[in-house]
Amino acid sequence: MWMQKQLHLSAKPRGFHLITDEILQQLPDLNKFRLGLAHIFLQHTSASLSINENADVRRDLESYFSRAVPENQTYFRHILEGADDMPAHIKSVLLGCSLTIPICDGKLALGIWQGIYLCEHRNQAGMRSILITINGD
Repeated sequence: MWMQKQLHLSAKPRGFHLITDEILQQLPDLNKFRLGLAHIFLQHTSASLSINENADVRRDLESYFSRAVPENQTYFRHILEGADDMPAHIKSVLLGCSLTIPICDGKLALGIWQGIYLCEHRNQAGMRSILITINGD
């Protein structure tokens, strides 16, 4: 059985945001899958997805990536949308725009301390869209 659904995530400020619950609220049919795979694809190039600890590692992650890919570098040419534009694209390349998560007994089979993060790399981004494709039975 296959299912595909586009979900919309509320606009968030720059940073790392746990979105597991926001995704699950928009996937009531997930419980129809006994086992399978959920592929989550972020349809944007200036944000990314990650799985990490569902506790407070967000500030440390944001601090690291802001330092690793700083704004206002003279060698950036893609800056028409602001100083955060090119760094956001680089961070997206580093972290990636998709995740594949197993489904077990109608639930995402995340580890006990794992959560899904939207890694928002723009200072003022809008709503983000993700496409979720589920295959299973």
